[in-house]
Amino acid sequence: MEKDFQKWHSFKEDLHRNAERVLFHEREVWWCALGANVGFEQDGKNDTFERPVIVFRKFNKEVFWALPITTQEKSGKYYFSYTHDGKRFSIILSQMRLLDGKRLLRKVTTLPNTEFQELDMQFHVLVKQTIPPLLAGSRRPKPFMNQV
Repeated sequence: MEKDFQKWHSFKEDLHRNAERVLFHEREVWWCALGANVGFEQDGKNDTFERPVIVFRKFNKEVFWALPITTQEKSGKYYFSYTHDGKRFSIILSQMRLLDGKRLLRKVTTLPNTEFQELDMQFHVLVKQTIPPLLAGSRRPKPFMNQV
């Protein structure tokens, strides 16, 4: 499928200039204007380039970390599955993005606290497994390859 980057850039410019800020909180699921993205990054759909996301971490009233959601049931360490209104969804842990709240279009629901805590724990386990540990006594991460 061909991506319409020009249409997305036009819509994104309109969001930047005209979208009003909405009040959002951690644990909330929103339809979000994710856009037309590169390669295997999650794209939005429809005329507003939207996809559901969960507000994973809120930093201030403007920006937050978002995790995209898919209706395709996925399993493995990069996904967290949950049920809403009798339907299964998967949160894509590997596709976290920092987003501006102006991208949020419509609130869907709020993830129950117990499920959000499970999501949080699974994300932290993934990060611990993926990011190399720090050297003992050093604040610098271990190099990925031997340096010449």
